[in-house]
Amino acid sequence: MRIESSFEVPVAPERAWDLLMDVPRVIPCMPGATLTETIDDSTWKAKMSVKLGPISLTFDTDVKREESDEAARRAVLSARARESRGRGAAQATIESSLAALDGGTRVDVATELTLTGAVAQYGRGLVEDVSQQMVKSFADCLKAQLVAAPEEAEAAVTAQSRPVGGLRLGLGALWRSIARVFRRKERTT
Repeated sequence: MRIESSFEVPVAPERAWDLLMDVPRVIPCMPGATLTETIDDSTWKAKMSVKLGPISLTFDTDVKREESDEAARRAVLSARARESRGRGAAQATIESSLAALDGGTRVDVATELTLTGAVAQYGRGLVEDVSQQMVKSFADCLKAQLVAAPEEAEAAVTAQSRPVGGLRLGLGALWRSIARVFRRKERTT
């Protein structure tokens, strides 16, 4: 599944690029993620916790910088995640690009996500909606890293460290799925 997101920040592309290249600062912005080890300057290990109602999932994740083109302001990360109790896995390729925009920067993020095992049993719409909410939360944390006062930026990262609350995310995603069904029915009648 492909998930695309964009946001704007009121900082120069060079400053946004510096953050994008600082993966140990970026990983904690992903909801429920914690950096556990730096292998080298392009490889890291992280844990990601997701809670879906009574079910808690913890993923051991390998993150690698696959490409980095400063002139084009484009970077590609890959992530391979395995649920620690063997209930599934995920693979993602995350391409980020920056563009100057009226004294600020537009950040475009495109993620190709593949789920396998038990985690793939949730409907595509639900997974896509939850993923979109996670990407929005991630983008908000990155914005705080770039423009907020240091204590506000730290608070944004701390808020992200809690496990992703699947019940809240799931209910919101379920509501949007139901609304889509009704919109489709209205168009056909």
